[in-house]
Amino acid sequence: MMFQKITEKDSNHNDLEKKSVRELIDGMYCEDQNALKAVGEVKDQTEKLIKKVVKQLKNGGRLFYIGAGTSGRLGVLDASECPPTFGTEPEKVIGLIAGGDYALRHSVESAEDDTKKGWDDLQEKFINSHDILIGIAASGTTPYVLGGLSEAQKNGIPTGCIVCNLNSPIAKVSDFPIEVIVGPEFVTGSSRMKAGTAQKLILNSITTATMINLGHIKGSKMIDMKLSNEKLKGRAELIVIEATGVDLVLAQKLIKENGGVRGAIDAFNKK
Repeated sequence: MMFQKITEKDSNHNDLEKKSVRELIDGMYCEDQNALKAVGEVKDQTEKLIKKVVKQLKNGGRLFYIGAGTSGRLGVLDASECPPTFGTEPEKVIGLIAGGDYALRHSVESAEDDTKKGWDDLQEKFINSHDILIGIAASGTTPYVLGGLSEAQKNGIPTGCIVCNLNSPIAKVSDFPIEVIVGPEFVTGSSRMKAGTAQKLILNSITTATMINLGHIKGSKMIDMKLSNEKLKGRAELIVIEATGVDLVLAQKLIKENGGVRGAIDAFNKK
Protein backbone atom coordinates (compact mmCIF):
# COMPACT_ATOMS: atom_id res chain seq x y z
CA MET A 1 0.00 0.00 0.00
CA MET A 2 1.29 3.44 -0.91
CA PHE A 3 1.99 5.94 1.83
CA GLN A 4 -0.68 8.63 2.05
CA LYS A 5 -0.95 11.41 4.59
CA ILE A 6 -4.51 10.88 5.75
CA THR A 7 -3.84 13.45 8.46
CA GLU A 8 -3.51 16.11 5.74
CA LYS A 9 -6.69 15.25 3.85
CA ASP A 10 -9.58 17.70 3.75
CA SER A 11 -11.87 17.70 6.76
CA ASN A 12 -15.18 15.87 6.68
CA HIS A 13 -16.67 19.20 7.79
CA ASN A 14 -16.82 22.42 5.80
CA ASP A 15 -17.93 26.04 6.25
CA LEU A 16 -16.82 25.90 9.88
CA GLU A 17 -16.97 29.69 10.18
CA LYS A 18 -20.70 29.54 9.44
CA LYS A 19 -21.52 27.08 12.20
CA SER A 20 -22.82 27.86 15.68
CA VAL A 21 -20.73 27.07 18.75
CA ARG A 22 -22.97 24.06 19.45
CA GLU A 23 -22.55 22.79 15.89
CA LEU A 24 -18.77 23.11 16.21
CA ILE A 25 -18.79 21.23 19.52
CA ASP A 26 -20.99 18.49 18.04
CA GLY A 27 -18.68 18.13 15.05
CA MET A 28 -15.55 17.89 17.17
CA TYR A 29 -17.23 15.42 19.54
CA CYS A 30 -18.16 13.24 16.58
CA GLU A 31 -14.58 13.21 15.34
CA ASP A 32 -13.21 12.49 18.83
CA GLN A 33 -15.25 9.28 18.85
CA ASN A 34 -13.30 8.23 15.76
CA ALA A 35 -10.06 8.76 17.66
CA LEU A 36 -11.25 6.57 20.52
CA LYS A 37 -12.34 3.86 18.09
CA ALA A 38 -8.99 4.00 16.30
CA VAL A 39 -7.12 3.49 19.58
CA GLY A 40 -9.23 0.39 20.23
CA GLU A 41 -8.29 -0.99 16.85
CA VAL A 42 -4.55 -0.96 17.61
CA LYS A 43 -4.63 -2.75 20.97
CA ASP A 44 -2.56 -5.64 19.59
CA GLN A 45 0.18 -3.28 18.38
CA THR A 46 0.07 -1.39 21.67
CA GLU A 47 0.35 -4.59 23.69
CA LYS A 48 3.45 -5.73 21.79
CA LEU A 49 5.17 -2.40 22.34
CA ILE A 50 4.30 -2.27 26.03
CA LYS A 51 5.63 -5.79 26.62
CA LYS A 52 8.94 -4.73 25.11
CA VAL A 53 9.02 -1.55 27.22
CA VAL A 54 8.42 -3.61 30.36
CA LYS A 55 11.20 -6.03 29.43
CA GLN A 56 13.70 -3.23 28.82
CA LEU A 57 12.86 -1.37 32.04
CA LYS A 58 12.90 -4.54 34.14
CA ASN A 59 16.46 -5.07 32.93
CA GLY A 60 17.52 -1.60 34.03
CA GLY A 61 16.84 0.27 30.79
CA ARG A 62 15.03 3.54 30.22
CA LEU A 63 12.09 4.65 28.09
CA PHE A 64 12.71 7.53 25.69
CA TYR A 65 10.10 9.51 23.79
CA ILE A 66 11.09 11.71 20.88
CA GLY A 67 8.84 14.07 18.97
CA ALA A 68 8.23 17.57 17.63
CA GLY A 69 5.44 20.09 18.13
CA THR A 70 2.29 18.65 19.69
CA SER A 71 3.64 15.10 19.53
CA GLY A 72 6.83 16.10 21.31
CA ARG A 73 4.93 17.98 23.99
CA LEU A 74 2.73 14.95 24.65
CA GLY A 75 5.81 12.77 25.10
CA VAL A 76 7.41 15.22 27.52
CA LEU A 77 4.11 15.48 29.42
CA ASP A 78 3.80 11.73 29.80
CA ALA A 79 7.41 11.39 30.93
CA SER A 80 7.08 14.23 33.45
CA GLU A 81 4.04 12.61 35.07
CA CYS A 82 5.87 9.38 35.93
CA PRO A 83 7.93 10.56 38.94
CA PRO A 84 4.99 12.06 40.90
CA THR A 85 2.57 9.30 39.93
CA PHE A 86 4.77 6.21 40.19
CA GLY A 87 7.73 7.39 42.25
CA THR A 88 10.23 6.72 39.47
CA GLU A 89 13.45 8.64 39.02
CA PRO A 90 13.23 11.42 36.40
CA GLU A 91 15.81 9.59 34.29
CA LYS A 92 13.65 6.46 33.95
CA VAL A 93 11.24 7.94 31.39
CA ILE A 94 12.67 10.78 29.29
CA GLY A 95 10.85 12.97 26.79
CA LEU A 96 12.78 14.85 24.10
CA ILE A 97 11.25 17.52 21.89
CA ALA A 98 12.71 19.18 18.81
CA GLY A 99 13.86 22.64 19.83
CA GLY A 100 14.41 21.65 23.48
CA ASP A 101 12.50 22.91 26.51
CA TYR A 102 11.89 26.28 24.84
CA ALA A 103 9.67 24.47 22.34
CA LEU A 104 7.32 23.35 25.12
CA ARG A 105 5.89 26.87 25.37
CA HIS A 106 6.82 28.38 22.02
CA SER A 107 6.42 27.28 18.44
CA VAL A 108 9.78 26.21 17.00
CA GLU A 109 8.43 24.43 13.95
CA SER A 110 11.66 24.53 11.95
CA ALA A 111 13.46 22.49 14.63
CA GLU A 112 11.74 19.33 13.42
CA ASP A 113 13.42 19.53 9.99
CA ASP A 114 16.90 18.55 11.26
CA THR A 115 17.41 14.83 10.64
CA LYS A 116 20.62 14.70 12.70
CA LYS A 117 19.50 16.61 15.79
CA GLY A 118 17.25 13.84 17.12
CA TRP A 119 20.15 11.40 17.36
CA ASP A 120 22.42 14.11 18.77
CA ASP A 121 19.90 14.78 21.55
CA LEU A 122 19.63 11.06 22.31
CA GLN A 123 23.40 10.64 22.46
CA GLU A 124 23.57 13.43 25.03
CA LYS A 125 21.46 11.16 27.25
CA PHE A 126 23.79 8.21 26.51
CA ILE A 127 21.01 6.09 25.04
CA ASN A 128 22.05 2.45 24.61
CA SER A 129 20.72 -1.00 23.76
CA HIS A 130 19.30 -1.50 27.27
CA ASP A 131 16.85 1.36 26.58
CA ILE A 132 13.88 1.67 24.23
CA LEU A 133 12.98 4.63 22.01
CA ILE A 134 9.44 5.56 20.94
CA GLY A 135 8.98 8.16 18.21
CA ILE A 136 5.76 10.17 18.27
CA ALA A 137 4.72 11.84 15.02
CA ALA A 138 1.20 12.12 13.63
CA SER A 139 2.44 12.44 10.06
CA GLY A 140 4.95 9.61 10.34
CA THR A 141 7.51 11.71 8.47
CA THR A 142 9.01 14.21 10.97
CA PRO A 143 12.76 14.37 10.12
CA TYR A 144 13.85 14.93 13.75
CA VAL A 145 12.04 11.76 14.81
CA LEU A 146 12.90 9.76 11.71
CA GLY A 147 16.62 10.47 12.07
CA GLY A 148 16.64 9.57 15.75
CA LEU A 149 14.81 6.29 15.23
CA SER A 150 16.89 5.31 12.24
CA GLU A 151 20.18 5.78 14.06
CA ALA A 152 18.84 4.07 17.17
CA GLN A 153 17.87 1.03 15.14
CA LYS A 154 21.31 0.92 13.54
CA ASN A 155 22.83 0.89 17.02
CA GLY A 156 20.76 -2.03 18.26
CA ILE A 157 18.34 0.05 20.32
CA PRO A 158 14.72 -1.22 20.28
CA THR A 159 12.35 1.24 18.62
CA GLY A 160 8.64 1.90 18.52
CA CYS A 161 6.40 4.67 17.24
CA ILE A 162 2.95 6.20 17.44
CA VAL A 163 1.91 7.54 14.04
CA CYS A 164 -1.43 8.35 12.42
CA ASN A 165 -0.76 7.35 8.80
CA LEU A 166 -0.19 3.87 7.39
CA ASN A 167 3.15 2.70 5.96
CA SER A 168 5.02 5.83 6.95
CA PRO A 169 8.82 6.24 6.87
CA ILE A 170 8.87 6.35 10.68
CA ALA A 171 6.94 3.07 10.97
CA LYS A 172 9.54 1.44 8.72
CA VAL A 173 12.34 2.19 11.20
CA SER A 174 10.29 1.05 14.19
CA ASP A 175 10.46 -2.48 15.56
CA PHE A 176 7.10 -2.00 17.27
CA PRO A 177 5.00 0.47 15.25
CA ILE A 178 1.59 1.67 16.38
CA GLU A 179 -0.32 3.05 13.40
CA VAL A 180 -3.47 4.61 14.81
CA ILE A 181 -5.54 5.91 11.91
CA VAL A 182 -7.89 8.62 13.10
CA GLY A 183 -8.79 10.07 9.69
CA PRO A 184 -8.87 13.71 8.55
CA GLU A 185 -8.91 16.36 11.26
CA PHE A 186 -11.91 18.58 12.03
CA VAL A 187 -9.73 21.54 11.08
CA THR A 188 -7.82 20.29 8.06
CA GLY A 189 -4.27 19.29 8.97
CA SER A 190 -4.53 20.30 12.65
CA SER A 191 -3.09 17.12 14.15
CA ARG A 192 -3.21 18.64 17.66
CA MET A 193 -6.85 17.48 17.59
CA LYS A 194 -7.81 13.84 16.90
CA ALA A 195 -4.25 12.65 16.30
CA GLY A 196 -3.09 14.26 19.52
CA THR A 197 -6.00 12.75 21.43
CA ALA A 198 -5.21 9.26 20.15
CA GLN A 199 -1.50 9.67 20.90
CA LYS A 200 -2.23 10.79 24.47
CA LEU A 201 -4.50 7.80 25.09
CA ILE A 202 -1.83 5.40 23.87
CA LEU A 203 0.88 7.11 25.92
CA ASN A 204 -1.35 6.74 28.98
CA SER A 205 -1.57 3.01 28.27
CA ILE A 206 2.18 2.62 27.75
CA THR A 207 3.38 4.16 30.99
CA THR A 208 0.46 3.02 33.14
CA ALA A 209 0.61 -0.64 32.07
CA THR A 210 4.41 -0.57 32.31
CA MET A 211 4.48 0.88 35.81
CA ILE A 212 1.84 -1.58 37.01
CA ASN A 213 4.03 -4.40 35.71
CA LEU A 214 7.03 -2.90 37.49
CA GLY A 215 5.16 -3.02 40.81
CA HIS A 216 4.36 0.65 41.37
CA ILE A 217 0.62 0.03 41.81
CA LYS A 218 -1.03 -2.17 44.48
CA GLY A 219 -4.68 -3.01 43.83
CA SER A 220 -5.46 0.22 42.02
CA LYS A 221 -3.50 2.50 44.34
CA MET A 222 -0.38 4.59 43.67
CA ILE A 223 1.76 3.27 46.51
CA ASP A 224 4.95 4.94 45.24
CA MET A 225 3.55 8.39 44.45
CA LYS A 226 5.51 11.43 45.58
CA LEU A 227 3.67 13.24 48.38
CA SER A 228 4.36 16.69 47.02
CA ASN A 229 1.15 18.50 48.03
CA GLU A 230 -1.70 18.34 50.51
CA LYS A 231 -4.04 16.55 48.10
CA LEU A 232 -1.55 13.72 47.59
CA LYS A 233 -0.77 13.53 51.31
CA GLY A 234 -4.48 13.10 52.00
CA ARG A 235 -4.75 10.42 49.32
CA ALA A 236 -1.77 8.61 50.84
CA GLU A 237 -3.35 8.64 54.28
CA LEU A 238 -6.56 7.11 52.92
CA ILE A 239 -4.61 4.38 51.13
CA VAL A 240 -2.72 3.47 54.30
CA ILE A 241 -5.92 3.51 56.39
CA GLU A 242 -7.66 1.24 53.87
CA ALA A 243 -4.70 -1.16 53.64
CA THR A 244 -4.00 -1.44 57.37
CA GLY A 245 -7.14 -0.46 59.25
CA VAL A 246 -5.29 2.10 61.40
CA ASP A 247 -6.72 5.50 62.29
CA LEU A 248 -5.68 8.78 60.68
CA VAL A 249 -3.14 9.72 63.36
CA LEU A 250 -1.29 6.42 63.11
CA ALA A 251 -1.48 6.48 59.30
CA GLN A 252 0.20 9.91 59.30
CA LYS A 253 2.86 8.65 61.71
CA LEU A 254 3.58 5.56 59.61
CA ILE A 255 3.89 7.61 56.43
CA LYS A 256 6.20 10.16 58.06
CA GLU A 257 8.44 7.55 59.63
CA ASN A 258 8.67 5.33 56.56
CA GLY A 259 8.88 7.82 53.73
CA GLY A 260 5.63 7.15 51.93
CA VAL A 261 2.73 4.78 51.31
CA ARG A 262 4.70 1.64 50.44
CA GLY A 263 7.02 2.01 53.42
CA ALA A 264 4.11 2.71 55.76
CA ILE A 265 2.19 -0.41 54.70
CA ASP A 266 5.32 -2.61 54.78
CA ALA A 267 6.24 -1.36 58.25
CA PHE A 268 2.74 -2.06 59.58
CA ASN A 269 2.71 -5.58 58.08
CA LYS A 270 6.04 -6.42 59.73
CA LYS A 271 4.63 -5.81 63.20
